[in-house]
Amino acid sequence: MKKVLLLPLLDSMPSGHHQVADAVREIIQMNSGEIASTKLDILSEWNTWLEKGIVAGYLGWIRRFPKSYAWIYRQFAYRSKSERPHKLYEILFMNKVRDLLEREQPDLIVCTHGFASLFINRLKESGECDIPTLNIYTDFFINDVWGCSHIDYHFVPSRMVKDALSSKYDIDETRIFVTGIPISPKFEQRTRQEETGNPTVNRILLSGGSVGLGNLGDLVKKRVKNTNCRVKVLCGANEKLYKDIKRIPDEFAEAYPYISSKEEMNKIYDEVDAIISKPGGVTVSEALRKGIPVFISSALPGQEQINLQILKEMELVTLIPGDEDALDFTCRALQDEKMMQQFNEAADRYRKSIELNDSKSMFKVIQQMLERG
Repeated sequence: MKKVLLLPLLDSMPSGHHQVADAVREIIQMNSGEIASTKLDILSEWNTWLEKGIVAGYLGWIRRFPKSYAWIYRQFAYRSKSERPHKLYEILFMNKVRDLLEREQPDLIVCTHGFASLFINRLKESGECDIPTLNIYTDFFINDVWGCSHIDYHFVPSRMVKDALSSKYDIDETRIFVTGIPISPKFEQRTRQEETGNPTVNRILLSGGSVGLGNLGDLVKKRVKNTNCRVKVLCGANEKLYKDIKRIPDEFAEAYPYISSKEEMNKIYDEVDAIISKPGGVTVSEALRKGIPVFISSALPGQEQINLQILKEMELVTLIPGDEDALDFTCRALQDEKMMQQFNEAADRYRKSIELNDSKSMFKVIQQMLERG
């Protein structure tokens, strides 16, 4: 039996890197019973307590000092001119990566975070690793942490990224596939759920990501008497936000804790007219697959700010102006035929640009990678 090893990062935080790795495992399991898959985190393998400490430190940092995090990210992870941090990572973790590969003996490595691909790329460059490796990029750009030059295959979010990757590293385009950001196959169909009652009421989904970040509580409290919309709030792991929303009277707002079930999440998507979110790669990709207009109220420092810039240029999201009430603006936009037509046309262009646009086509390419060896 062939074996696929998936390498995301940070086990104790259900990030987009893990969600993409889980989606790939689901795609493999749906299409074959002859391929085993294992998901591991290099940092947790090295030191579980350190991994948990890093997650807590990261969340605290971006909440309390977002500007400093954004500056550090751009200096050392995006268009960085220094490789010194990468050298330190190699000194600390390379032996653990060698041990991991020796222990697991995979037939294909799938990296859904740049941290893992950095090490695999270096091992391939030095001739220590000949295992076929696939990078799956989980943002709408590629930061400088990713190892790319010696990686065998690439799943990229857009044609623009494919062209840039091929040009920068002289990679054969036949080894780069435009897939969008892979999501669970359960999000592939849109089944509109109609509600009885007032047809002019807009149903808005508010999402703060897996850890419930952003200003969602403030958005809801400001518009609690707005009769033109109803909101569903994805609170993630933010218990305070969940309790605050649950205290709101009447049926204006529904609060949900972290949802791991893709079936449940798919049902919620089918019940809403729009989503107000941060520009996380997975959330935006799920909404685009479902054909739901995406409105951005805030962006985390670093990668989400860069995602937002790119998504705006592609006309795939709408940024809510800072002086506007987010819910009012979104409800007005949903009634604006020109804005909705612009979004639908941009989303359609993006979907048509994807080369592997369903789970079966992605699985066939993964299967070919395993067969090539």
